[in-house]
Amino acid sequence: MTLDSFIKKYNHPEVIVLLLGKRDVLKGDKDKLVLLAKKLTELTKHITFRSGNASGSDELFKLGVSSIDVNRIELVTPYKGHRKKSSSGYNTISLDAVDIVKEKEIIYHSKQNNKYKGIVERYEQGFKDKIGMKGAYILRDTLMVVGAKGLNVPKSSFAIFYDDLSKPMSGGTGHTMTVCNSLEIPFIDQSVWFNWL
Repeated sequence: MTLDSFIKKYNHPEVIVLLLGKRDVLKGDKDKLVLLAKKLTELTKHITFRSGNASGSDELFKLGVSSIDVNRIELVTPYKGHRKKSSSGYNTISLDAVDIVKEKEIIYHSKQNNKYKGIVERYEQGFKDKIGMKGAYILRDTLMVVGAKGLNVPKSSFAIFYDDLSKPMSGGTGHTMTVCNSLEIPFIDQSVWFNWL
């Protein structure tokens, strides 16, 4: 996919594009994440960009979008007050606001990987301890993709990731990519979008 074909296909009202990835960003790549987000925001008018409010990739993408238009980015957090200074002044959706029991799609996709099933169930049962809160992060990652019907949060249309190409599709980023695959939401990583710069 080229940048031009991306813009032609996705620069429409109600389109949600995920911008997120690994917390650890190679030093030489940091400026590229900010630059991509700026470029996409400048070249489009309608896309809303969604990210997870984590340090690293999420933060860099957020800085790029907000330097052009702070109203075009929304943050999805695993709990209210998550990285409060970083999310202040942004449209923020907290997992705490979601009636998780009624959001069957979020639960279903969060439990598809047996590695995460137990921690998601612990959170679902109301435990907010260290293990339960790990489940909150997986649920947050799923929420970013599938949306939440009870809050009128639409599902994502496309996703742009910064991944660890030496260990692709691992951790929370890998979980989010897997959810995208399950819902047939197309996505790319930096092996594609570096060429857009």
